[in-house]
Amino acid sequence: MPDCDVLLIGAGHNALVCAGYLAQAGYKVIVLERRHKAGGAVVTEEIVPGFKFDLGGSAHILINHTPIVADLELEKYGLHYIQLDSLFFTPFPDGSHITIYKDLDKTCESIARVHPEDAERYRRFIADWKPMAEGMVETFLHVPTPLNLGRYLIFNGGIDPQRADQINAIIRSYGQLLRQTFAGPQLPAIIGWMASQSGPPPTEMLSAPFALWHPMYHESGMRRPVGGSGMLTQALARMIEAHGGTIHTSTPVKRILVENGRAIGAETEDGQTISARVVVSGAHIHTTARMLGDALPAKARDLIDKARIGNGFGIMVRYAVNDLPDYSALPTQPGATNDQHVAMQFVCPSLEYLDNAYADFLRGEISRDPALIAMTWSASDPSLAPEGKHVLFIWGQYYPYKLASGEDWDAIAQREADRMLATFGKYAPNVTKPGFVIGQLNETPLYLERELGLLQGNVMHLEMSVDQMFMLRPALSMGTYRAPVKGLYLTGASTHPGGGIMGAAGRNAAAVVLHDLTRGKHV
Repeated sequence: MPDCDVLLIGAGHNALVCAGYLAQAGYKVIVLERRHKAGGAVVTEEIVPGFKFDLGGSAHILINHTPIVADLELEKYGLHYIQLDSLFFTPFPDGSHITIYKDLDKTCESIARVHPEDAERYRRFIADWKPMAEGMVETFLHVPTPLNLGRYLIFNGGIDPQRADQINAIIRSYGQLLRQTFAGPQLPAIIGWMASQSGPPPTEMLSAPFALWHPMYHESGMRRPVGGSGMLTQALARMIEAHGGTIHTSTPVKRILVENGRAIGAETEDGQTISARVVVSGAHIHTTARMLGDALPAKARDLIDKARIGNGFGIMVRYAVNDLPDYSALPTQPGATNDQHVAMQFVCPSLEYLDNAYADFLRGEISRDPALIAMTWSASDPSLAPEGKHVLFIWGQYYPYKLASGEDWDAIAQREADRMLATFGKYAPNVTKPGFVIGQLNETPLYLERELGLLQGNVMHLEMSVDQMFMLRPALSMGTYRAPVKGLYLTGASTHPGGGIMGAAGRNAAAVVLHDLTRGKHV
């Protein structure tokens, strides 16, 4: 008799979502997590006393598009979201600024103050591409079979094969698309910077859909869990345990046990063995391959070896601070909180600026002028910091894992964090004043690998290019969450939709496992 029905390796948010659906369906689940806390890259910890730092994902921008919170009744387990309306704030070197709101009219008013013509172009852009964006959402929420791709991307009216202009736009790079859509540089910078968060640079062909997703921000807005991003995974953990599941932390897995070509459990690094009817790996696909060892078929190993991780992605510096940023383009009184502080705050004045940052990255160099996103979530959630204090998280992109200079990230982390803050200070000068920073955590590509299991510091696990998406993620024969070993399933950012809608990979994988368990397939 196995120890459980389903054994999950890793307690990242996708694995926990998967475990939640399986436990809710009445199956006995056990989750093994190598870190001291469940959550993977979606955790919140008190690194500086009194300040709550998210160690991984911070913005639950797209969780509104999934039924996960309602399906798993996570509010019963302590998850409460704040709905944020101001989404993206971008100051520009000439002193102007644009704020993107959930409300389209309010957004167009902000754009019109900088570029009236582009306010109307933006409204048309949202209307023209909203059906396709909605189709992409549905595609992300289902197993990426050819039937589902056709059903949700084409047959719902999102993509019209008869419209040559539409097809022509889709196959372009998002840099080309945005430059041809808008007259000024501001909107291409804002939309392009968000598109680049999945990884592809503005020049990559077939990357236009990353920008064409943008209309969905006006549908979903942005949400933040009260108490930090990690409150999602803690609620999931409580939900799983309430349904009879067990989560073992500080329990790294040494290998996946395979007998007669079928996964039957796992052995932990301290020598424990846990047996299961089926196994689900939420770990990085390369980590999963390592845990399978010689039990992984040679052809599958070759495919996984070819799945590209890339050379890092970016770095995150998390600060405990005495005040909020005071932007030269939109000054505020000390202690005041305004829309720009609730929004994600961009330092990326043009697509050319982003192109240059990526060019440095390709050479294995640290960007001379890094593109940044600042987040001050304590402006909308005071529970994250002591009264009158705040958290400031700054994400910089692109930063190589392996540097052409041969420098070690542990040795240069503080230097680069200081340089990022200085760049940000060109737009919000108060952040560089003595005494502004109370404490900080530098999450370099090496830190992300070592602490969160994100190999080579890639927060998406694998590069998000068209040849590594949908049914090709992580490889063609594994695109439906079934591993090439019987009884083993995959979830997490290595699988469809990658770093897309939060939790979708876990929900999709659960649907496949439930299907197979009830029908005796692949088990």
